[in-house]
Amino acid sequence: MLPEFLPPDLAASLQGVQRHETLCQDARMVWHVWGLAPRPAVVLLHGGSGSWTHWVRNIAALHQTGWQVLVPDLPGFGDSDLPAGCTDVDALPAHLHAGWQQLQQAGVCHGPARVVGFSFGGMAGALWLADYPQDATQLVLVGAPGMGLATSKRVPLKGWRHLPSPQAQEAVHRHNLMALMLASPAALDGLALDLHAANVQRDRMPRRRLSSTDIVARTLPRLPLPVSAIFGEHDALYRERLPELQAAMPRMAQRWGQWHTLAGAGHWVQYEAAKAFDAALQASLGAQD
Repeated sequence: MLPEFLPPDLAASLQGVQRHETLCQDARMVWHVWGLAPRPAVVLLHGGSGSWTHWVRNIAALHQTGWQVLVPDLPGFGDSDLPAGCTDVDALPAHLHAGWQQLQQAGVCHGPARVVGFSFGGMAGALWLADYPQDATQLVLVGAPGMGLATSKRVPLKGWRHLPSPQAQEAVHRHNLMALMLASPAALDGLALDLHAANVQRDRMPRRRLSSTDIVARTLPRLPLPVSAIFGEHDALYRERLPELQAAMPRMAQRWGQWHTLAGAGHWVQYEAAKAFDAALQASLGAQD
């Protein structure tokens, strides 16, 4: 179940994972679970063109501090099916709600979750909990788009599927990782490249457009639960606009929690600054209840 290319120490820290499948509208969603109920549950939602492995450096830290960690492959990504007619994030709330309810009914998890959403997953989490607030007690947004504050200086991503050789595709993957995901060239290690290359090959929802709108900004006022945020200082989605976003988000949320800016990190902040991110996330989640 774990990717073969994970370093041995990282693979060892992720042993004990359980795989569960849920069903909604004849589409399977695959969940990766560490720990058993009745531990308090944290659901981690990955970013676009990703899978559960967007969180590969953070799962063990949460699990080791007492949380049950549930990480789905969102519909259309990773090992999960693409539901019929599903073209963007607004189709996902029903699948997340159905999956969460089925896991509870099966005794896999207990009680409402804390939901942490990265990028596209932050959008999915906000929409999910606006429609089904009973499923969670908290939302933490990580590098979430959909705030209506997109930067005009974002470096365009390049296509890779048409390229004839693995070497040419790898060059584009490196470009795209540095254009969007990472801030420091040192963070673009072999593991980041392997994870990204494996994930983008299984992206079956290629024409997503809602991330460039203000869909999350319009959704946050509907959420009755606490909202916190963690962003990398150099997030490519918000170049030169991060302070503006920091000032705006507490005004949007009914119940505001915490804001954390992690120095030196880019959009994929939980990978590039894993230890600092884990500390900020634990602070945002607070006590286990």
